[in-house]
Amino acid sequence: MWWEYVVIAVLLIFGVYAFLALVGFKARLLTRKTSRTAESMYSNYADPKRKQHRYARQRGGESKSDEDA
Repeated sequence: MWWEYVVIAVLLIFGVYAFLALVGFKARLLTRKTSRTAESMYSNYADPKRKQHRYARQRGGESKSDEDA
């Protein structure tokens, strides 16, 4: 019967180790360096330049295209 306690302790230790290894793997995966930028990832979803300019003009601001010109 004493061996049951040993098996349970080993399983608990292995479970804690597996959890920590999984969490560490996910953390490394999510925080890795990348060369992608927001502009390269979301350029297809941006409004057209004309619509951005109109939106900025209506709200008293400047669009980025105004700064470049």
